[in-house]
Amino acid sequence: MIETPYLLFLGDAPDQLAAKVAQGIKDWRPQNALGQFRMEGCGADLGLKDMTLEEAKAAGVKTMVIGVANRGGHISDSWRDVMVRALELEMDIASGLHNLLRDEGPLVAAAQTYGATLHDVRVPSVGYPIANGRKRSGKRVLAVGTDCSVGKMYTALAMDAEMNKRGMKSTFRATGQTGILITGHGVPLDAVIADFMAGSVEYLTPDNDDDHWDHIEGQGSLFHASYSGVTMALIHGGQPDALILAHEPTRTHMRGLPDYSLPTLDQLRDTALPLARVVNPKCQVAGVSVNTQHFGEDQALSYLEELEKRMGIPAVDPFRQGAGRLVDALEAI
Repeated sequence: MIETPYLLFLGDAPDQLAAKVAQGIKDWRPQNALGQFRMEGCGADLGLKDMTLEEAKAAGVKTMVIGVANRGGHISDSWRDVMVRALELEMDIASGLHNLLRDEGPLVAAAQTYGATLHDVRVPSVGYPIANGRKRSGKRVLAVGTDCSVGKMYTALAMDAEMNKRGMKSTFRATGQTGILITGHGVPLDAVIADFMAGSVEYLTPDNDDDHWDHIEGQGSLFHASYSGVTMALIHGGQPDALILAHEPTRTHMRGLPDYSLPTLDQLRDTALPLARVVNPKCQVAGVSVNTQHFGEDQALSYLEELEKRMGIPAVDPFRQGAGRLVDALEAI
């Protein structure tokens, strides 16, 4: 078990989006987020109290969580110095980076010396099967995005929270480091061997009651040259009954790929739905989730209204407005 409360390490994150792991924990488990640690040049701010490591220890922090998701998941030398000092103060460290804590000699040595624990959440702990494609009972919904980091996890968490509030049967199924750190369990999908990725999603979303909904945490994008494979595994392994299209309308190019523009929502729908129907011919596109954080209120409402009118399905920002209308659409399936 990863002990709480947390100090959220933002390091030298260049912008707010790079700190999405920490942001997710702060938004969905605020009771666990005691403060933030930022290095010189950090471009992210969660609005939490800035703490030194010594202040965090004195305040009762048990674990420093690496809240940055950098490209490739690497631990820099400057980070390593901070992490060693945290271990010297007998704080545990939890990380979802591809660069595993257990492979870092100085961190392992410090943890052993000071009795601290290193938690690598991006390490598969189960021998997953190869997908068999058999239809499972229960219902499943997957958010698919025009790009990475557009709000797929937030959409799933918001729909799950709304269903639980209504007394419906519902479970959020984490497939990435942030979701696992929020819920405490799940499949670190992008660390699973490729042949077993779809099978791990089948394992994560087993047979269930006919009126139970699994909200599968989305990853990557079918249109992203770097990360499309993980999305494909979610679509075929998840056998979704419904897709939610996720979009951030102010992006000028794909995340990390400046030479690639984003697809339109129509392109996303027309690509993802036929692929989903390979494993579930009854799959439907139920709604659109739009991340409007860079819009003012009037601009956001106008954009959503126009989008909904054009596409003929509910279009909402679940973080700004709640996921009620998306859940209404799922209930109608």
